[in-house]
Amino acid sequence: MQKITPHLWFDKEAKEAAKFYISIFSNSKITSTTTIHEVPTPTGDCDIVSFELNGQPFMAINAGPLFKFNPSISFHVKCKTKDEVDSLWKKLSEGGTVLMELGEYPFNERYGWTQDKYGLSWQIVFAGESEIKQKITPVLMFVGRVCGKAEEAVNFYTSVFHDAKVSFLTRYGKGEEPDKEGTVKYAHFTLEGQEFGAMDSAHEHDFAFNEAISFMVYCDTQEEIDTYWNKLSAVPESEQCGWLKDQYGVSWQIVPKIMDEMMENGTPEQIDKLTQAFLPMKKLDIAKLKQAYEG
Repeated sequence: MQKITPHLWFDKEAKEAAKFYISIFSNSKITSTTTIHEVPTPTGDCDIVSFELNGQPFMAINAGPLFKFNPSISFHVKCKTKDEVDSLWKKLSEGGTVLMELGEYPFNERYGWTQDKYGLSWQIVFAGESEIKQKITPVLMFVGRVCGKAEEAVNFYTSVFHDAKVSFLTRYGKGEEPDKEGTVKYAHFTLEGQEFGAMDSAHEHDFAFNEAISFMVYCDTQEEIDTYWNKLSAVPESEQCGWLKDQYGVSWQIVPKIMDEMMENGTPEQIDKLTQAFLPMKKLDIAKLKQAYEG
C-alpha cells in the first residue's frame, strides 16, 4: 500500500472527475466508492472515491465548496514522447485555464502548465531520455508568506518521514528577480520512496496552500499516528477528523490503514457508526474507531 496518497477535495464532482482522469491516463481505474451520511458539510452526504492513475493511488471527496484548487500544489506528469505531451495537454487543458502555454522552454523541449476544467493544476513535461520512475509527481509551490522556505520545508519533510532524501535541488541565480538568489528554483525529493517536487516563487500570486489538496499518511499503529501528528501539526485550529496543517500551510491527513478497510467493507450501519465516531475527533483514535465499528 502506498504510504502517502494525494487527496482531492471537490464540491460535488468527485465521481465525475475521477472518471475523467482515469479516461486520460493508462493503467488507471476506480478502486472503490463509499458514501458517508449525516456529515456537517454544505452538501450533506459525502462520496469518497479511491482511484489509481497510472497505478498511483489517489482519493477524492465531495464535501462542498469550502476549498478550491489552485496552483500552489500541481501534478507534474512526465511523458516519454512529445506526442504524449500533446495528447495529455489537449485533454487536460480543454475547458480549463492555461498557466504556461504548451511549447519549448529553456528548461524543456516540450512543456505546458494548465488548470483542468475542475481547477486542478497539471505540469506536462517531455522526459526525453530520463528514466520515469513515477509518472505523476505532486509539486509544492511556496509563495507569499512562505516564499523562500521551500528548502527548509523539504529538509523538514525528509526529517519527518522514513526512506526520505533530497535527490536534486537547483537555485535561482542573479538576475532572476523577483525571485531571490539562492532560493529554490526546483527541488526533487522522496518521502517513503514517493517522489515530490518543490519550488519557491516570489511573483505575485493570489493563492496559497489550502485543504483542497492534502496528503493522506496511512499508519499501522496508534503510536505511528501520534508520531506523525506531533511532528506535523502546527495549526491547532485546523485539527479535525484526522486533518492537520503544518507550519508551511500544507494539509495532511494522518489515518489508520484499518479505517479504509472498514469504510470499504462495512455495512451501511457500521459505516454510519464509524462516521459518527470520527467526526468529533481531532487526532484519530484507532481503539475508539474499532469499538464504534464493531458496535
